Amino acid sequence: MIEFLEAIRDFTETGGQVLLVIGLLIFVMWLLILERALYLFVWHKKAAKDAVEVWNARTDRSSWNAEQVRQKTISTLTIQLNGSIPIIQALVALCPLLGLMGTVTGMIEVFDVMAISGSGNARSMASGVSKATIPTMAGMVGALSGVFASTWLTRTVKTERAHLEDSILIDRN
Repeated sequence: MIEFLEAIRDFTETGGQVLLVIGLLIFVMWLLILERALYLFVWHKKAAKDAVEVWNARTDRSSWNAEQVRQKTISTLTIQLNGSIPIIQALVALCPLLGLMGTVTGMIEVFDVMAISGSGNARSMASGVSKATIPTMAGMVGALSGVFASTWLTRTVKTERAHLEDSILIDRN
């Protein structure tokens, strides 16, 4: 375990301070993704079942008022389904931007080394180059993983909304 923590420390030192921010951002993003997945698979099923039972218990399911109640129920459940998906999408968009910021700060370090020691000292420029490339890679990895997860969540929410609309039907008598 100690070796694992030392490896993480070495990696963050190689990538610079921006890498810590990117790591925190990715951690928060995946916590929100897991929360949404848990909501979809556990709590939403109960909420949808309860909504369908309440709808089926109504005596009036064909009037204009019934249609408004139906729309409100579907909209309320859809809002609960969407939950933190916009925040997840914003964090996904922020990952590559922070990676770019890491690239800029790493390149500033490279230019500082070049100004002090001249452009022929490749060994002293290597740490700045790694501080430029590692945050970029981390930002891209975080963004790609988040894009796949947020796309899946968005698609699942649309599917669940369609199921709700099919389950809560208006009587057309």
